[in-house]
Amino acid sequence: MKYKRILLKLSGEALMGNKQFGIDNNRLMQYAEEIREIADLGAEIGIVIGGGNIFRGVQAERGGMERTQGDYMGMLATMINSMALQAALESVGLFTRLQSAIEMKQIAEPFIKRKAVRHLEKGRIVIFGSGTGNPFFTTDSAASLRAIEIDAEVILKGTRVDGIYDKDPEENASAKKFDTITFDEAYKRNLKVMDMTAFTLCKENDLPVIVFNMNSKGNLKKVVTGEEIGTLVTV
Repeated sequence: MKYKRILLKLSGEALMGNKQFGIDNNRLMQYAEEIREIADLGAEIGIVIGGGNIFRGVQAERGGMERTQGDYMGMLATMINSMALQAALESVGLFTRLQSAIEMKQIAEPFIKRKAVRHLEKGRIVIFGSGTGNPFFTTDSAASLRAIEIDAEVILKGTRVDGIYDKDPEENASAKKFDTITFDEAYKRNLKVMDMTAFTLCKENDLPVIVFNMNSKGNLKKVVTGEEIGTLVTV
């Protein structure tokens, strides 16, 4: 196994599966099974999941709502997804803990770095909900921050495409895929992989990111065991 401790970043939209909104139970269980495979190998797993399948703060802003209010609503959406993922993981026999950046003591522990690391060491999967707990920060930034805090070796960004391309591969058949790329080059090319805050955190802390297709069965295990799939982003 190449990576012992990882931070898996999942988009909220990925949970929709073929739906237009909400959570597709089949996709949720598919992810749970994929995560169980790497847990069985001994991987220590932290997870951050977005909330775009339910609500986005930027949508609220476009509709005239104050951005801060919208972002907090988006954080609550991430908690709904985190709870759904937690239930799915536990249904396949895994032990989990849900930590929230916003206090919700009835459903989650507060985020405490030492507790999170201890859970990981004991083989529990830790899901980090509510983003960073602050408006104006994306869940990509939350994933980068949590990965650094728990000393993860890599961020695995699960998407619906098999890596980073110079153009949108879903719209351009001639799009060229990168096997590896630096943070600087990705920024210069304006490739929308993660937001600038997340990129800067990863670059300054020498934390690699692998972008891969999470929807392809077995890919998560391949990445963790060192197979060269997806795109590796490094300093």
